[in-house]
Amino acid sequence: MLSLNLNDDEEEEITLNQLSQDPQLSLSSSGETYLVGFIFANIVGIQYYTGRISGREMVGLVREPLNPYDENAIKVLNTRGNQVGHIERAVAKTLAPLLDTHVILVEGIVPKTPNKNARFKIPCQLHIFSALHSFPQVRSAILGGGLELMTQESAAFALSDAAVVRDMKNAKCIKTVDEIFRLVDENEGRKGEGSSVKLDPPREVIVTELFEHQKEGLGWLVHRESSEDLPPFWEEKDGLFVNVLTNYQTSVRPEPIKGGIFADDMGLGKTLTLLSLIAHDKVCSGNGGRVDDNASEEKGEMVDDPSSSNKSNSKRGRKAKRGATTTANNARNKKQKVVDDDDVSVCSESKTTLVVCTPSVFSVWVSQLCDHTHTGSLTMYMYYGGERTKDVDELKKYDLVLTSYITLSKEDDQVYSPIKKMKWRRIILDEGHLIKNADAKQSRAVTALIGKRRWVVTGTPVQNSSCDLFSLVAFLKFDPFSNKSYWNRLIQRPLAQGDHKGLQRLQVLMSTVTLRRMKDQNLIGLPSKSVQTCYVELMQEERDLYERMEEEAKQVVKNYINRGNITHNYSTILSIILRLRQISTDVALCPHDIKSLIFADSVQDVSNNPKLLEKMMSLLQDAEDFDCPICISPPTDVVITCCAHIFCRSCITKTLKRTKENCPMCRHPLSMSDLYSAPPPTETTPGVSSPKLSSKVSVLLKLLSESKEKNGAVKSVVFSQFRKMLLLLEEPLKSAGFNTLRLDGTMSAKKRAQVIEAFSDSKSDSPTVLLASLKASGTGINLTAASVVYLLEPWWNPATEEQAMDRVHRIGQKRDVKIVRVIAKDTIEERVLELQEKKRELARGALGRKGSKDKREVNVQDLCRLISLPA
Repeated sequence: MLSLNLNDDEEEEITLNQLSQDPQLSLSSSGETYLVGFIFANIVGIQYYTGRISGREMVGLVREPLNPYDENAIKVLNTRGNQVGHIERAVAKTLAPLLDTHVILVEGIVPKTPNKNARFKIPCQLHIFSALHSFPQVRSAILGGGLELMTQESAAFALSDAAVVRDMKNAKCIKTVDEIFRLVDENEGRKGEGSSVKLDPPREVIVTELFEHQKEGLGWLVHRESSEDLPPFWEEKDGLFVNVLTNYQTSVRPEPIKGGIFADDMGLGKTLTLLSLIAHDKVCSGNGGRVDDNASEEKGEMVDDPSSSNKSNSKRGRKAKRGATTTANNARNKKQKVVDDDDVSVCSESKTTLVVCTPSVFSVWVSQLCDHTHTGSLTMYMYYGGERTKDVDELKKYDLVLTSYITLSKEDDQVYSPIKKMKWRRIILDEGHLIKNADAKQSRAVTALIGKRRWVVTGTPVQNSSCDLFSLVAFLKFDPFSNKSYWNRLIQRPLAQGDHKGLQRLQVLMSTVTLRRMKDQNLIGLPSKSVQTCYVELMQEERDLYERMEEEAKQVVKNYINRGNITHNYSTILSIILRLRQISTDVALCPHDIKSLIFADSVQDVSNNPKLLEKMMSLLQDAEDFDCPICISPPTDVVITCCAHIFCRSCITKTLKRTKENCPMCRHPLSMSDLYSAPPPTETTPGVSSPKLSSKVSVLLKLLSESKEKNGAVKSVVFSQFRKMLLLLEEPLKSAGFNTLRLDGTMSAKKRAQVIEAFSDSKSDSPTVLLASLKASGTGINLTAASVVYLLEPWWNPATEEQAMDRVHRIGQKRDVKIVRVIAKDTIEERVLELQEKKRELARGALGRKGSKDKREVNVQDLCRLISLPA
């Protein structure tokens, strides 16, 4: 599989390991893997860890390349995410290289209840999955490592306990996985019948009358936070609590999931509903909203051995953990999961809600607080910038603390960060889809925060793939799905393979923790929104150039497919596709010779090839959607490798230190001496236009002029993915008599706010056209001053476009809204629209009750269709 939509987020950093875990981020998806066989192994070192295996149970496996004692280490986690031990060295030595090169995925299961006298090791079955074409390589490596692989041809294959995970065959008294999901769905449906009570917010705090759907939403939020029910998939049996999916047993009652995913459509007033929740809690809980949770939550549950239910056992468990220094990860586990006497103390109570969002959304929360609450009834602190407090007691004085994802990311390694020391009343992730990469530093930072009530707020919970939902579930602490290994087994693999059971499971899972209402349900009486597509015929000169470049692109991609080296030429393919898209908008955006973008198959030293270096930098400077392949974000402090791949300096240097010294893209040997700094970007001079107007620009001017003739006061927003395109538009629009403003990602949050304020001015001489970057303007801002939206190019991700549209079509809009998508006819843009529809189907399926069976991501066939190459 080939991902064509890299992460759009500006504050994202992921580890290289996620490239193998997430189908959307990797060329080789776990959804395309099949069972090679299984091997027997031992979990060792169990005496050093507090995590326990209490029955026939699935376990999670995580590579630990930074382990100072064994670079091949694979740690073992139980259902609760606590470490049990490590896979024995001999087995790890064979499997680690295959894991690091993304050839295999491994799933573990303890086939029977461990012997209570087993102090040092536990037998385990490791089921190995791989792409079909890699079977010979995997078998050869395993046999070469002296291990015995049980394949379907082996007599011992019948001993596999994988059936316990999937079908529970030969155990008539045990329900299948899908029967469990069905029963959970029915049970949660019955519980949900009483959670739709409408609640009015306290009038002594909230001054605004809520819409009916907001009152219903408030009732649901309050119900979720006050529920003491067992989490889904947990049952109480004979005094023990059992996870019916994994067979994990514990005498400690699992904490209820106090929170969920608030996924109302954009523009339905989620922020006011959340302020109402905070106000309701403050007024109704007494003591100014002080925490009244039980003491078992105060220091974080770490000891999960059923026999360790008294305080002395708990202390012994913590001492054992302090004494176990055999892994570099122990320090991190200690900080995040258990608070020892030597650790920095964590506040035991707080009335404060933490809201995490992007800086552009700060103004939304501030304005909503001012507009909808009595002055002083809710207090807010902005934890952002260089002057933020380091005093926990200072933060405890406020009802709300606002901070950004990037601030949390920067403080993740700071032990004395007050954000990390606080035990929050609740944590709200606004625009929560920004943590869709679970291994990103900012995602890890928010997940590690202390607070039982946890909310993900997003109008687009699914943007690219079902993998987007995993990180949300992990933040919510929804066990066992918050463990990547269990998620892949129970949800991701069957879903990616087109198995309808995977989709049904995902639907059940999401329905238990999600509230979603759509604007098309006419909940608030918004003015209408129409979306129309304006097809543009390219001029002959543009058509000739486009067809020539597309023909060359076909030959290039066809050669890659025939040679089986698409992965090694990932950046090249993205570059080709980018240039075809740019020609469709304006030929001034790109060079005319596609061959200048094609990197040789043999390794070239970019430092000795100035022309290639120049072309690579041109690619970076022209596009907002070209990302570092490691962090899946726009590159910063750009470096170019000797094999002509582009990375952030920090990303590639960390990768080279952490793993074998190979390029993550082509696996060519790579060292620090093979990295070359990129020249600083050159600023395109504002006001300089293309010598000749492109077909799209001509059509846009015509549409804007027609709209102006009908209503001279009408305001429009023109969205483009390319900042250079926004600059190119300024001069022709000015010449045509339009007063314009520009909003793009180079501007500070303060400057953006000033632009939006100026655009919202209703004076007759105020600007009427806003030229806006799709990424910089897609979330968190209010553009209801406009009523017409033009999308100059289609975005891979339909959710990004919808977010941009809903900056205009939302509460506060008084006029009918018209969306015009400008599409170059008979070009790659029409095929992008087809891909968008696939992603919409996925989102509808994941959050709905019905959906088609095949939910595969973008693959080689899709790539071929994008450049009109027969699949």
